[in-house]
Amino acid sequence: MSEIDAEQPAFEGMAPRRRRRKAAPAREPAADLPIASVVLDVQATHLGSTFDYLVDESQSDAAIPGTLVRVRFAGRRVNGIIWERSAQSPVPGSSLRFLERVVTPHVLVGEDMRGDISAIADAYGGTRANILRLSLPSRVARVDKEPLWRRAGEDTAAARYGRTNPGGHAALDAGLRSLAQSYEHVAALTDAIESRRHGAFVMDMLPGQAAWADDLAVLALDAMAHGRSAVLVMPGMRETMLVCRALGRLGLSEFTAGDPVRNAVRGDYLMLAASLPPDRRYRAYCAVASGAVGCVVGPRASMYAPVREPAFFAILEDAAYQHADGMMPYAQARGVLRLRAARHQGVFLALANARSVVSEREVGMDAADATPVSGPSVAVHPFAAVVRSRAPWTRWLNRAELTRLVDPTVGARVPHFAVRILKEALDEGPVLLSIPQDGVEQRLGCTRCHRQARCRRCTGPLVRSSGAVPRCGWCGAAAVHWRCPHCGNDRMHMVRVGAAGTAQELHGLFGDAPMVLSGPSQPGGIVSSVPNRSMLVLAPPGAEPLVQADDGIGVGYRAVAILDAWTSLYARGVDARIDTLTNWMRAVSLCLPRNRGGQALLIGESDPVLARSLVLWDSPQLAAHELDERAQTALPPVLPCACIWGRRDAVTWLLHEVGALDGTHATVGEGEAAMPAVLGPVPIAPPVTMDAHELEETRDRVKAVVRVEPGRRAPFAIALRDAVARHVATRTPGELRFQLDPKDLL
Repeated sequence: MSEIDAEQPAFEGMAPRRRRRKAAPAREPAADLPIASVVLDVQATHLGSTFDYLVDESQSDAAIPGTLVRVRFAGRRVNGIIWERSAQSPVPGSSLRFLERVVTPHVLVGEDMRGDISAIADAYGGTRANILRLSLPSRVARVDKEPLWRRAGEDTAAARYGRTNPGGHAALDAGLRSLAQSYEHVAALTDAIESRRHGAFVMDMLPGQAAWADDLAVLALDAMAHGRSAVLVMPGMRETMLVCRALGRLGLSEFTAGDPVRNAVRGDYLMLAASLPPDRRYRAYCAVASGAVGCVVGPRASMYAPVREPAFFAILEDAAYQHADGMMPYAQARGVLRLRAARHQGVFLALANARSVVSEREVGMDAADATPVSGPSVAVHPFAAVVRSRAPWTRWLNRAELTRLVDPTVGARVPHFAVRILKEALDEGPVLLSIPQDGVEQRLGCTRCHRQARCRRCTGPLVRSSGAVPRCGWCGAAAVHWRCPHCGNDRMHMVRVGAAGTAQELHGLFGDAPMVLSGPSQPGGIVSSVPNRSMLVLAPPGAEPLVQADDGIGVGYRAVAILDAWTSLYARGVDARIDTLTNWMRAVSLCLPRNRGGQALLIGESDPVLARSLVLWDSPQLAAHELDERAQTALPPVLPCACIWGRRDAVTWLLHEVGALDGTHATVGEGEAAMPAVLGPVPIAPPVTMDAHELEETRDRVKAVVRVEPGRRAPFAIALRDAVARHVATRTPGELRFQLDPKDLL
């Protein structure tokens, strides 16, 4: 027997049954629009375009643009979204393959949302597949069978709370009257919401424990009552829960799954977050995509909520780090919401404790300087009399003030004057002590005035590397013959900042007072709330508990003290002072107003403009000061910028390729004010997740910052994407990435 004829022997009756291979059924292209352009779930930049497939006649009715399909690509099955149907394709017919199958029975990505995804991808230099990966949750098959899709004539929030329903909007009217009495120019905001026209607004918060959540809930309900959807993007889940409770107090109910018998959905708002279980997130996404729910609340992932009609888009603390995506194309929630509002005649609102520099720039922006993610805005600021009535009595206890008060403990971390005030407040209720985040970091500072040492060329923070001469962390310039611009001193030293041992130190000052520690690194974690009783509460920024009264109604702290204010002089980052003021104002807003005995203390040296903005509760003052400084150094947001990082040869190639070194984007400004567009490149450390065998490839890893004129931002983003696509397609070695409008330049 030959080797070819050999077969495995088997007992009679146990030999494997020979199956006939069925011939593939004949497939006929659809008679109408037989070509489907599909965006595949493939993240490679050079594969970011759509790919054409044939639609079988039996699939024609189900293969609607926006549905999820399964196709063959490069020898494997991948998912994709039908972007459009067409009559013909530039691809030869012999090269076209049929769709494997249509996966979802419903349109997951509507026409408006598909346009938004394309615009977002172009604005940040990414691909549509990049945005779909972040916006579209993983499919759960059993959810597709649930009654999540709204039927015609179903009850909506607009009908229950709209103007056509007498008595159903009493809470809304009361909330709108309160807003009109508290904020100037708020009428322009409500008019834009109710008249269904486009508008962009910047709103400064009033002090008060979670008062902002009630204001935002009223605006969201006003939008729903006038036929708009509402998308409210929060920095984290704590803020999300506060808004959900505020919506509940207005009479709105949270979304719940439909009743299979009645085939209906219930609820006015829902929470959409990446941290939700897969089935719950997919169910929430489908409910929004169908139009069954008109209000979406959640962290960064909710900025891609597939709302249909012109919507009300609001973001809380737009300068927060949490609003920047950590995956390509690193889109920023503020820019995404503003772009979507402008595309569909929606309303955009940036609500913050401390006004960001981007918001301050937009308040005075000329329409000619607008970009796809920014444009002119209207400021909504609280009335001065209302601020005075709601804010606590705030004092800055720096060295000069303590000397004037003849305090014998000048220079102490908690001086005697502050201890006396805090002890008196402890007799009445809880006291909050805000401390810097745990950990020790090193900064270079002036030995005389203790301000952070900064570069004379671009105002970046100076860092000391292996060499003897400090260098700028942004542009890499050597700090030769450095001199402090504030006091003229020419010496700098290393300063170590941290808050270790604070609890032990305070035990000696306040005796046996009960103490609660709240924070991610504490044994009890972040404490959500504390009772309205005498106790000391220690918390870093973002972990401050709320005060709850016995009847469940929020009250506030009797006193709030911000310790180690001097650490603000050494904070790194472009938005360092704005971030610091945000943390301080968030803590002080939890204090009772001055007419109820509330007091806030800022203890330690700090920047005078920063301290004055807190004491007067006037964040636009600091934002205007920051904007003026950045205009002098051509830093964002005065000029849009992009950070490019990777291996040195790849970064240098990309800078030449997009014309940042010797082309159209090589300079910014005109005439004598012209300056090079590129800062750096400067060496950066390899990522912490890098494997040992990859360290050699990233040994010469650098980052460069490229500034562009506002009118050139859109083509510059496309040029970066196309260049990186060529780098990937040609399989050129070396890491190469970029990010537009980064939160930080380091």
